[in-house]
This record gives sequence, structure tokens and C-alpha cells, in this order.
Amino acid sequence: MALNYIWIAFFLIAFVVALIKLIFFGDTEAFKLLVDGIFSSSKSSVMDIALPLVGAMAFWLGILNIGEKAGAIRFLSRIVGPFFSRLFPEVPRDHPATGQMLMNFSANLLGLDNAATPLGLKAMGSLQELNPDKESASNAQIMFLVLHTSGLQLLPVTIIAQRAILNAANPTDVFIPCIIATYVATVVGLLVVAIKQKINLFDRVIITWLGSLTAFITLLVWCFTHYLTKGQISTVSTIASNLLLFTIPVLFILGGLIKKINVFDVFIEGAKSGFETSIKIIPYLVAMLVGISVFRSCGALDYMNDGLRWVCVQFNMDTRFVDAMPVAYMKPLSGSGSKGMMISTMQTFGVDSFAGRLGCIFNGSADTTFYIVALYFGSVGIKRSRYAIPAGLIADLAGVIAAIFVAYLFFG
Repeated sequence: MALNYIWIAFFLIAFVVALIKLIFFGDTEAFKLLVDGIFSSSKSSVMDIALPLVGAMAFWLGILNIGEKAGAIRFLSRIVGPFFSRLFPEVPRDHPATGQMLMNFSANLLGLDNAATPLGLKAMGSLQELNPDKESASNAQIMFLVLHTSGLQLLPVTIIAQRAILNAANPTDVFIPCIIATYVATVVGLLVVAIKQKINLFDRVIITWLGSLTAFITLLVWCFTHYLTKGQISTVSTIASNLLLFTIPVLFILGGLIKKINVFDVFIEGAKSGFETSIKIIPYLVAMLVGISVFRSCGALDYMNDGLRWVCVQFNMDTRFVDAMPVAYMKPLSGSGSKGMMISTMQTFGVDSFAGRLGCIFNGSADTTFYIVALYFGSVGIKRSRYAIPAGLIADLAGVIAAIFVAYLFFG
């Protein structure tokens, strides 16, 4: 129901704002912008997102099917089983969903969005098989989605690449701040859902895994900053991401050969479901992206920023962070919109300005909550998201606040 009210609000707010512009300010283009946004976003949601996703979905679901038949997914499930059995008590320890979720989280960690989405949709489908109420999100589905939308990412390759394109003095200087902000968002999201679901956070296994992950991230950051130059960080990040992305299919295929299965036929069997899933999610993509488009086109985000700036001035606060806030507003709504805002902020205020760097940290601190909720739940027919959206937005807010603090800490 939350998604229903939010979607309605997009259109009502856009209509009211455009009507005020027309009546009181004589803006005759106000409604034209909204209508143009409807047509362009409805077209792009199908032509630029859904259809290109068919190929990625077909390939990765085919590879994932090979991994399942070869036993790789079951092997991964056994490794993370003790930890996931605490976070997802409804999921049997050896269920394929455990390995699929791990694959999705791994792709996210490496910033591999094209691979993460098919893997995530497959995991959501497996969790739906265990869901007793097919129209209402289960606890396991909510935990998975919130962890996914918190966007934990160790290698923000696309952000670093975009800063390099715009000739930043040190394109990788946002590397550590991005990791800190996204890790805070993930931990907060996990805590919120765990408290809601009454999961014992003081369990020895949970503490060990979270402590180990924290230590690993700290060690990674320390090694990158002490042993690599700025240019080397970008190079290593890119090579590591692509190397691991190609290694996964190769290992699964080799596993299939060892198990003596018909790898090609198994791939085709899994790939067929990619097309079906892509077609199923088109209505949800169109609905969400059109709603976001009209909300953005009406200028509501600009008014929100003006209001925030006014409040900061009243309390004698530094307002430099406000210039980058449109990126934070847009991030829960649209990944492409957030990226566009990030680029616009760097072009407007300077790629090495405080706002330019903070915009990059915002973009790397979380994922697109509303888009992912519509996409993932829509793919399995979930109509009641329960507390998934509030929990995801709390994680997003934690990431935004952390991003602001680390930006002032690193860049003054």
C-alpha cells in the first residue's frame, strides 16, 4: 500500500505544482513538460531498460542455472548458511535462494549492476516459492530487498570513471567516503529490519560475520590507500571487477563439465526464463518511471532544495552540502536520474568542488529503493510491500547523513 500512495502522490504533486505555475506565474510550458516526461519515460522504460535487460537476464539466469546444476550454488549456500540462517530464519539452510542472494550481494559489492539485477530477481523468485502469502512480502524478502537497496559497494567503478571523464584532479578521492557511507546505510538497514523481525543481533555468528566484514572493508581501504597511487586504485578496481565478473561463468561452466552435465542445454533452459521475467516487469517499470518523471519535471525537487537551504540559513549552518542534495533526493527514485544529477552537480559547481565530490558520495551511498521495490516485488506479483519501503528509506537516510559527515571530514 505504501508504494500505491507514493505513486499517487507523484502525480498529484506534479499536477498541483504545474497548475500553480500556470495560474500564478504564467508558465505555459508547465504541463507540456509533464506530458513530454510521460511519453519519454514510458518509452525509455521499455526501450532503454526492459528490452536491454532481456539479454542480461537471459545470460545470467542461464549461467546461474549451470551453477545450480553443477552444485556451485549449494556450495556457496553451505559457506554462508550459518550467517544467513540467522538473518533469514524462514529460508532452509540448503535452499538455492541462499546462494542466489549471495551472488547478488557479491555483484553489488563489485558495482556490477548488470549482473546484480538478474541474480537478484532470481533470488526473489526463489524466496517467493517459500512465501506462504503470495501477495504480501515475507520477512525474508524484506530483509533481502533492504540489504540490496542499501547498495553496499566496495568498488564504485562507474563513479570513479565519470570523475575521470570530467577531468577530476584525483578521480579516486571519493573512494573511501563512498565505502563508508554505503556501509553505514547497509548496517542501519540490517539493524532496522532485524529489530522489526525480532532477530537476535547479539548472536555469536552474526557478530562474527559483521565483525569480519567490517575488518575486511577496513583492511581493503587501508591497503588501497597505503600501497596504491590514485591512478592505480582506479585501474585495480576496474580490473578486479571485470576479472571476477568473467571468472564466475567460467567456474560454473567448469563445474558443469566436472559434473558431466550438458552445459549448453542447461544454459538454454535457464536463459528462457530471462525473457519471461523481463516481459513481466515492464508494467511495473513503466508505472514507476513515469511517476518519477512527472515528479521530477514539475520542479518539486528544486523547491525542496530551496526550502532546505532556507532552514540551514535560519540556523546559521553551512549550506554547501545543499548544492548536492538533488542527487540524494533522486537516488531512491531513479539510478539514471541520480547519475544525471551527479554529473550536473559536478559540471555546475566543479568536479573537485565540495558539492561535486559530495554528489558522487551520495550516488554511491545507497541504491534506488522505489525502483527496486517495484522491479523485484513486481517480478513475483507482490502487492503488499509491508514495511520494506520505510526500512529502505531509513537506510537511505542513514547513507545520506553519513555521506555529509564524511564529505566534511575528508574535504572540509
